Amino acid sequence: MPGLRGRASVLDGMPGLRQSLSPPVTMQRSSRIVTELLEATMSQPLPTRAELPIERTWNLDAIFPSLAAWEAAIVASEQRIDAIPAFAGTLHAGAAAWADFLAAKEELWTDLMKALVWASLQSATDALDSTAQAQTGRARGLATRAAAAMAFEEPELLAIGIDTLREWVREEPRLHEMGHVVEQLARRAAHVRSAEVEEVLGLAGDALGAAGEAYGMLTNAEMDFDPAADSEGDEHEVAQSSINRLLASPDRVLRQSAWRAYADGYLGKRRTLGACLGGAIKRDVLHVRARGYGSSLEAATEPGFIPPDVCRGMLDVFAENLPTWHRYWAIRRRALGVDGLRPWDVKAPLSTAPVHVGYEQGVEWIVSGVAPLGEEYARTVRAGALEERWVDVLPNRGKRQGAFSSGVPGTPPYILMSWTDDVFSLSTLAHELGHSMHSWLTWRAQPLQYGRYGMFVAEVASNLTQALVRGWLLEETRDDPAMQLALLEEAMANFYRYFFVMPSLARFELAMHERVERGQAVNADIMGGLMADLLAEGYGDQMPFGEDRERMGVTWAQFPHLFANFYVYQYATGISAAHALAARLLSGESGAREDVLGFLSAGSSRFPLDALASAGVDMTSRAPVDAAFAALGDVVDRLEAWERDQAV
Repeated sequence: MPGLRGRASVLDGMPGLRQSLSPPVTMQRSSRIVTELLEATMSQPLPTRAELPIERTWNLDAIFPSLAAWEAAIVASEQRIDAIPAFAGTLHAGAAAWADFLAAKEELWTDLMKALVWASLQSATDALDSTAQAQTGRARGLATRAAAAMAFEEPELLAIGIDTLREWVREEPRLHEMGHVVEQLARRAAHVRSAEVEEVLGLAGDALGAAGEAYGMLTNAEMDFDPAADSEGDEHEVAQSSINRLLASPDRVLRQSAWRAYADGYLGKRRTLGACLGGAIKRDVLHVRARGYGSSLEAATEPGFIPPDVCRGMLDVFAENLPTWHRYWAIRRRALGVDGLRPWDVKAPLSTAPVHVGYEQGVEWIVSGVAPLGEEYARTVRAGALEERWVDVLPNRGKRQGAFSSGVPGTPPYILMSWTDDVFSLSTLAHELGHSMHSWLTWRAQPLQYGRYGMFVAEVASNLTQALVRGWLLEETRDDPAMQLALLEEAMANFYRYFFVMPSLARFELAMHERVERGQAVNADIMGGLMADLLAEGYGDQMPFGEDRERMGVTWAQFPHLFANFYVYQYATGISAAHALAARLLSGESGAREDVLGFLSAGSSRFPLDALASAGVDMTSRAPVDAAFAALGDVVDRLEAWERDQAV
């Protein structure tokens, strides 16, 4: 089923490109309207959706110009679903019969996925909009029905035989593009069940996803947080779209208050949240047993054609490199001048002169950073971010947490984020634009069946853009100490999320799944205890948890990623492969641009490890992960040098 998404100087060798793509790098003010809105939210309630400037919201009219158009697509999808059962039992008739079914399948998925994207994006920006929630549920229910209706396909194809299917692909012009689909099916054949079982599993998809839906509704629409108070006694609203800004405040009193208020919101609902995640883990174990896999990890990685050892190998390298993190925490503690680092100090600014980055300026810097990928690539980034309204930019009441890129063939690649006028927002936008450009290139180059790429390669594309932009800015602003420090902080924030938090969550996830596989209980208390222990190991003796141990333990509940089983480890593998690709582009290596663009355009037309290998990265070895941790160590070295300079 096509799915939703949903994740540096060669310039000198390209005369005129730098000038054509960007203005000189200067510290510019944010656009007035964005800055005023952000300043207004510092101590006032977040704006409602209707109060935002329309040019900084995404343009969903590009999918459907009206509710009536969406409704027509839904009705047409219902009719197409009803027509699908007529194909059951007919595929053995020959190549033409399979091609006829594929044409009907593509027609169905094309409109249905667009309808689901349109509805889900509406609800993502306003969890209080009950109409949008109902529309999303309706579209999702149809997708479940469609998957169940087509469940006969793979069992029938396997009964026909892989060799026969290969012959059909060669003989029938309408099947010429299905060759890799057949090879994918051959790889998964041992875990495909009968048509009846596949239909049941398809029908169960909506129900088995209920735990994740309940989690999302609870955390985005119904969870209340106490306001945070700053050192002057002023209150600040704590919400999913404001918490990161509050935790990056230079006011330690505000950071502590916000961090505890946010953690306490989750603690107050931890038993319900634990039941939600426990239900999702049991769903995963059900699939292990229904499909005959050896473990939850294997069941999550092998359908994506990734060996489980890639995940386990990454976790081994992470554990070996914990001393690098301990060194960084010591630097941060000394730089902040505190006796003991606390959880609310992790995102505290080290600089007393923060760099302000307006949205438009941030876009221009990203455009400059991605110039090694070519003029068309850079021009498309600018148009999507500034003119075509791919990005929903600003925080608002009811907007869901985090950031993402979403879309399907036939829609623009949309980005949700909450811009906060700083380098970290720049980094987030670069990350999500990497996802969006990955989709844009794939959808242009591939037919529908290869238009959905796996998460393993998705996180490569997003982290590649961040690495390129950071590298370009470090070079361009080398005479600006404030910007250099801001970029080093951004680099560490990125490594912190992808090389510290996500591997820690992956260790947690693996342990919880293994408990359920052994028939042991999982609940909020067990989850919290393990999470606190893993984080204590990661922070070492630089961060005493004290009375906040229980609050640290509820960290698992703050990440919806855990409802997509064994997704989080791919951030670490993704950043590793991304740094390897960025190194090729930065060095000006012959053919690097073509190789990388080929990888970004491949979609699922190649197995993930093969696609990366064609771009020069071997993820079956630990070398890329080791190299990425070496890059982390280099940033820590630079921060130590900065610390010494400050002491002189």
